[in-house]
Amino acid sequence: MKQRLYIDTSVFGGFFDEEFAEFTIPLFKRFQNGEFKLLFSTITQEELSFAPEKVKDLVKSIKVESTEFIDASDEAVELASQYISEKVVGQTSFDDCLHIALATINRADFLLSWNFKHIVNVQRIQGYNSINIKNGYKQLEIRSPRDFMTYENYD
Repeated sequence: MKQRLYIDTSVFGGFFDEEFAEFTIPLFKRFQNGEFKLLFSTITQEELSFAPEKVKDLVKSIKVESTEFIDASDEAVELASQYISEKVVGQTSFDDCLHIALATINRADFLLSWNFKHIVNVQRIQGYNSINIKNGYKQLEIRSPRDFMTYENYD
């Protein structure tokens, strides 16, 4: 079974960012090859509506059969609000919390992000997961696209 990856908006932008392209472009090639199932949320879609055209074109290039669309829900809003009320992050990070809650509730195998301040951060990950466990969810694996690089074995 294919791994289900939830990617936040920063990963789409990383495709065109000099600092992150080295790791993001190969990830999108793997999506194009059908190696993963991309979890694409209404929150991501809304955030990307403000993105440059080249980012919107990247979104359109992903095969529908490689994508699972997920809607925001009251359950996700409640979980995201709990991350904030328990001070994992501040109120201004609600959208980031909503990404994490949606990935958690929809049982993503991984959430990928380039947001090291609010998402891919060991202390924050521990906070999110302690709340997830307390609410009966499994821990969410949060990584950067760098962790999905493949390295050829030349031995």
